[in-house]
Parts: sequence; structure tokens; C-alpha cells
Amino acid sequence: MARPTERELVVGVDGTRCWRSAFEIPMRDGVQLVADLYEPDREGNAPRPVILERTPYGRRLPRASEQYPGIDRPLTPAEVAAYLTGSDFSVVMQDCRGRGDSQGEFTKYLCEGEDGFDTVEWLGSQDWCDGRVFTMGLSYGAHVQAALASLRPKHLSGMLMDCGGFASAYEAGCRQGGAFELKQVTWAIRHAAKSREAAIVAPSATDLSEDDIWVWIRLWPWEKGKSPISYAPSYEEYLLEQNAESSFTNYWKQVGLYGRGYYSQFPDVPSVHISGWYDPYTMTAVDNFSGLSKAKKSAVYLVLGPWTHGARSTTHAGEVDFGSASTLESRFAPNYLAFRERWFRSLMNGSSQDLFSAGVEFFLMGGGGGHSTDEGRLFHGGRWETSPQWPPVGVESSSWYLHPGGVLSPQNPDVDEDYVEYEYDPRRPFPTVGGAITSGEPVMRGGAYEQLWVVRDGSSKKSVTVPLELREDSVCFESEPLLTDVAVVGRPSLHLWISSSATDTDLYWKLLDVYPPSSSHPHGFAMNITDAILRCRYRDGFENPQAMVPNTVYSLVVEAPDTANLFCRGHRIRILIASSNFPRFDINRNVWPDEHRSRRSVVARNRVHLGGRFPSHVELPIWGKHEGNL
Repeated sequence: MARPTERELVVGVDGTRCWRSAFEIPMRDGVQLVADLYEPDREGNAPRPVILERTPYGRRLPRASEQYPGIDRPLTPAEVAAYLTGSDFSVVMQDCRGRGDSQGEFTKYLCEGEDGFDTVEWLGSQDWCDGRVFTMGLSYGAHVQAALASLRPKHLSGMLMDCGGFASAYEAGCRQGGAFELKQVTWAIRHAAKSREAAIVAPSATDLSEDDIWVWIRLWPWEKGKSPISYAPSYEEYLLEQNAESSFTNYWKQVGLYGRGYYSQFPDVPSVHISGWYDPYTMTAVDNFSGLSKAKKSAVYLVLGPWTHGARSTTHAGEVDFGSASTLESRFAPNYLAFRERWFRSLMNGSSQDLFSAGVEFFLMGGGGGHSTDEGRLFHGGRWETSPQWPPVGVESSSWYLHPGGVLSPQNPDVDEDYVEYEYDPRRPFPTVGGAITSGEPVMRGGAYEQLWVVRDGSSKKSVTVPLELREDSVCFESEPLLTDVAVVGRPSLHLWISSSATDTDLYWKLLDVYPPSSSHPHGFAMNITDAILRCRYRDGFENPQAMVPNTVYSLVVEAPDTANLFCRGHRIRILIASSNFPRFDINRNVWPDEHRSRRSVVARNRVHLGGRFPSHVELPIWGKHEGNL
């Protein structure tokens, strides 16, 4: 294809000028995907490397993740591209299939491998490209990179995957532990309303209030043609299909959903993987880093900050502040624009990069003292650390045992077998309070929060806020105040022996850093660090669901996403256990075998067994770099 001729001048925030032209890129099935090409405003037409971003959110629309200190609005893709062209790149922004101006039908995740491959190879063969195509993008813009890399395009020359790029969508992103992530539902509601199908129906059919969404979430799972997005059949179809594929079937092993299964096919090119401790793609970033580091010779880097999804320039997550040193800008570059420019410039020049001092750069949360900031947030603080690997050198697993009476201790309980019991009623699920969440608005938000629960009196309509662990459908175990600092760095896991009166139930747990009472927080502050869920039918593997025999004891292991937190002297480590986390995950009705076709539910009486033959415990990855650690 000849160089596009209809061009318009674009000016970036720093005054950089570039030329933009729109064109179509043909896919293998004849569908044309629309893209914008941005070229430097300078003499000469020498071929240049191309930086590609593919998006379902509109190639010319600003996104909240492009927010920068000192600028009171998100930058537009044109302003981002103008900055990058200043270093003699060409930049291409493309609408994904069926989104924006591109042709075809949008099917979330499943078209991006072939479409991305075709786009990279087409760009690399143009006379204005020097044969090198670099990719970048956040969230869905990262998922599409892992998808296209799985097909080994020869022109792909480097990647920057920010908060995404499925290692396994079944294990993080669409499902976790077999439970369905309802952020997929809130995402579908929001984006179906912006779809082409929505444009031909009455606005009232797409305009759902927060109360409306709550009602529909509580009615999940939906039936085809009887959902709030039935006006957009393509959205309804893929969403219901994701939910119906409840086991780890071949559906989840497709290109676009299972990067881990295709690491050997990824081109051997440098890559950066970014995520946050309160981002749902922490485990994805870690697994991609670890897998590609082993499979490839090219440099692979991992950056993990105390951020929610894409909020790398923000010092807080929820109700907790980590200090001015916690942002990406404080560590790497003046802003995220400069960060990307420096990374791609190092790839373009073939020179050593100057962004990273080690393969892994991570923020160790904690140590801030716990006072209230001017904004009313708890100051948790923290600092940046480096390591050549993940988890860092010096991390050792430490067993902390669950004792009768709610005690958590490194000592194995010297008691006969015992248990604690609670009842889980699917009609009254355990509530979500923060965590690694994105796209959940308006019904849930990610971040670190004090673990409180609002109890409402139906008759008086009064409400009172009480500690979450007081709910009768949970149990918790807590250490004595720590005598020394303890740094938990890595992937914690809960090892339980449980039984249930039901044929299936869920096991949910969270790790908490419990502050002692202070003048700022007279009742202390229980801060969520990481959490995880397992649908018990998958206790022997996600491909092998099996009913539970009521009142039979089973051994379970529930891995939580990676974290890095310094539990300071005087704090307590708390483990909270329940059987739901709603609305983050769908509700297990405690019924086997098919939860999708039945509205029936039963109350499960669940027991956590302790001591003797049942040494239930949590494995905490303790970083021995800190002399005070146990």
C-alpha cells in the first residue's frame, strides 16, 4: 500500500507536531480494520519503526489511564502519538474488529490473535516501516498483545504489556478458582450500551441506573434473550458463553485467553510487564514474566506497584495512601509518556535500556506509621525494591497454623483434632470490600480498604458500620502483635482441611494487615492485602470437577495473587475465611452438578478442621532480607 495521502497536522501537549492519516488494514477474512498512522513532522520519508496500539475503546478517544501529574484531563491518543513521534517513530492506533470504525463483529478476546498478527505483518511490510513493529497498551490493549504474540509474527520486535496480557484468563481475568468474575458482567453492560446494536434501540433499553445494575447482578446467571443486554446479541452471547464454560475446557486454551500455553511460540523479543497489587492482573504479569524469562533469551522486565488498574500515577488505592514515592513517575521517568518513549527508544537503537536497574522492580508496601493523611486516608507508606527474579532471592515459605480460638501462629497446634464452623447462605452472600478489581463500577471498586460492613435495620432504616469479621458466615484467625517486622513477598497460599453439608461450596480467604488502635484510628485498621477463591468442585484440578460427599473432609490449596507487604512490629496478621465474595465473584448456590440451570440454593454448613491430621495453615512467603523477620 502506498503512503496515506490525506493527512492532518496534530500537536501534542509538549508542542510536538506530527501528521495523522487514516487507512484500512485488510484481515485474512476480508474484513477491514481502521487505523490512524502518525508520522513525525520533518523532512524525508525514510522508513521508521512502528509502535502499534490496538483498542476496543475508540482509537481517537481519551482514556482515564492516560492521566498525568499537572494535566487536568486524560491525554488523547493523538497527543500520546505526537510525543512518541518526536523520537522518530511512526505510531499506529487501530480500532479492534467491530469497534470504532472497523468492520466485522466484536467478540471479546477471541478475534485478537489473528487480527493482531495480520496487522503486525501488514505494517511490517509497508515501505514507510523499517520492518520493526513494537506494541503497547493497557488492559485490553495488553491482552491483544499476548494474543498476537502467540501466533509468532516475524515483524514483532518488542512489547510493553500494562495490566494485562492473559497468561490464563480462566485463572485470572475471567474466572478465578473456578468462580466467575462479575466484572465481566459490569463491563458488558457498560460497553454494550456503546455498541452499534445500542444505536438502533431506544435509549431507555441501554441506560441502566446503579440500582438497576444491582438487581441484574443479583439475578445472575442470565438466560439468552432475557438479559439487560439482549439488544446487543454479540455481547450477550460471548458473556453467557464465558459463564457456561465453567471448567478449564478447550475454550480457555484458545489464542487470546491462554498465553501460558503459547510461550514457546512468542517471538524472542524484549518485553515489559506492569501491574499493581490491587490490579486483577498481578498474577498474569508475574506468570508472563516468569514464563518468558525461562523460554526466551531477550530481556524481560517486571514492574509491580501499589496501584489499582492503570492508576500508576496515583499515590493511593482506595482508603490507603502509599506516599509520593509510590508512583511510576517517582521511580522511572517524569511521566508514563517518557517511560514508554525511553523503553521503545532503547529497542529502536539496540542499546542497553536505562529504565530498570534489575529484572524486577517492586514496591514493598508498609512502614508508613498509619497516621491519617489530609485526605483522610491511612498512610501505609512503602519503598521500591529490586530483584533479578520473582519472588526475590531470600524468600522462604513459612507455615502459620490455624488454631482453635481464632489464633494464627507459626507453631503447629498441640491439640487434638478440632474444627470451627460457619453457615453460608447464598441468599445473603459475604460482601466485597475492596481488592484487585477493575471495571466493576458502580457496584464494586478496587483498592485497600478498612474491612467494615454496613448493617441496615429494615424497619428503622438506620445503619451501623461494624467490622467485617463479625459476620456469622465467616471465621478469622489472627496472630499476636508481631515482635518484629515481617515482610511477605510473593504468592501466599491457604492449605485447609474442610468439610461441608453441601455437595459443592466456595472457599474464599483474604490476608489482612491489622493496625493497632491509635489516635488516628481508635479501633485500629484492618487493611486487605490479597485474597483468593476456590470452587470446591475443582479441588483436584480445574479440568476435573467433582461433587463433595457431605461431611467428608477434603484437603484444599487456595493460592492468592502475589503481593509485597511489610507487616510492622505491633501489627497482627489476620486470615479471614468465608464462602463468597459478592459482587466480585458469582454466587455458588451449593448445588451440584449444574449451577447454571437451577435457581435452587441450599445453606451450606462448612467446617474448617484444625490440628492433628488436619494441620490447616497459610504458607506465607517471607523475605529474609529484613533481619527482623521470623
